[in-house]
Amino acid sequence: MLNKLNQLNNLEILSCSSKEFEKYGKVISGYDFNELVQYTEKNTNIPPSGNIYVGSVNEMEGITPLFSSLKNNFYGEMDIQVGYCNGNNSFLNGLEYHKSSEINVAVTDLVLLLANTLEIENSQINSSVVKAFFLPKGTAVELYQTTMHFAPCKVTNSGFKCVVILPKETNTDITLEEKNILTEEDKYLFKKNKWLLVHGDKQDLIAKGAFHGISGENLEVKF
Repeated sequence: MLNKLNQLNNLEILSCSSKEFEKYGKVISGYDFNELVQYTEKNTNIPPSGNIYVGSVNEMEGITPLFSSLKNNFYGEMDIQVGYCNGNNSFLNGLEYHKSSEINVAVTDLVLLLANTLEIENSQINSSVVKAFFLPKGTAVELYQTTMHFAPCKVTNSGFKCVVILPKETNTDITLEEKNILTEEDKYLFKKNKWLLVHGDKQDLIAKGAFHGISGENLEVKF
């Protein structure tokens, strides 16, 4: 699959097992995600178009001892949520980051488009710095706090499925009616624990208050 993707794309697509991925995260070992992958395969759907993100699913969080191990060990006893992102995305569209690591578990083969917060200059990031990484089905990765990411990209016509694990209430609505802008970074805050820069193609998100901070091509993963 990886060879095929590289033949079809001008954008180089790397393996998540490559040295280059170490800047952004690492492949997770020591945890058994099989039951979580099986649940997501059988009990979640890919929408006919667009993407769907559900941050917290009771049944997924009820899978023990995995949930307890992730909460107590991986996240150091912080409250966490387990959900999923499924869809049909093929474009970069945006780059978000959290003040915490995020776990992604590939339920299907998929590609992640990643950048680093250090690459933001003057409130802008150029898409030329973005790197693409292929995750085979069943692979779990940690994305570091400084790693910018957004919805995965599909590599087949049927779309993608991905488990998403984060500290509790991440990506939920901000309660403040008006943001108190003290620093440039405050302009990127879009949801709880979610700082987001978007490409100009995403006028729907800009209209909702997302910060237009990505210049250059809106990268596409072809398959």
